[in-house]
Amino acid sequence: MSGHNKWAQIKHKKAATDAAKSRTFSRFARLITVESKKTGGDVSSPTLATAIARAKAVNMPKDNIERAIAKGTAKDAATFDSVVYEAYGPDGVAIIADALTDNKNRTTQEVKHIFSKNGIDMATPGAASWAFTKLPDSGYRPNEPLVELSEASEEKLGLILSALDDHDDVQAVYTNARGYENTSSEEE
Repeated sequence: MSGHNKWAQIKHKKAATDAAKSRTFSRFARLITVESKKTGGDVSSPTLATAIARAKAVNMPKDNIERAIAKGTAKDAATFDSVVYEAYGPDGVAIIADALTDNKNRTTQEVKHIFSKNGIDMATPGAASWAFTKLPDSGYRPNEPLVELSEASEEKLGLILSALDDHDDVQAVYTNARGYENTSSEEE
């Protein structure tokens, strides 16, 4: 009797949702670690409090948050650097990928590979940022007018954004394409 084993179907769905949660939690843990290191573990600091609130909003467990804070205040804590990658996608869409990494060279090559695999080249710093306004807290807002995409370009951009979102170091991706303005993991 094939197809009657409900557990087989449930475990595949559970594995997919668990993997998505894990990616989101690891991104927030990294962000909390960085903010904890900057503030010396002071949870009343606005930036760390905001990072913790955003992590709680996606139901990150309290012990994971506490571990991330402790990791940031430890003497042998890894140093995470914020890196911004820019590119132009299909139909001239500006793309900004915001990442936190412990190894800039590795992450740069991996992001460059994602771009080249999808037929686009990484732009020099500042080349695509003209299309965005940097927000005071964090992130970018695209300037008007937004770029309208053809169906084929929408599909290609979707593949690029999905590949960037799957990368562990990439925190958020911003575009100036209509309907794709912000694909950050915080929104999940």
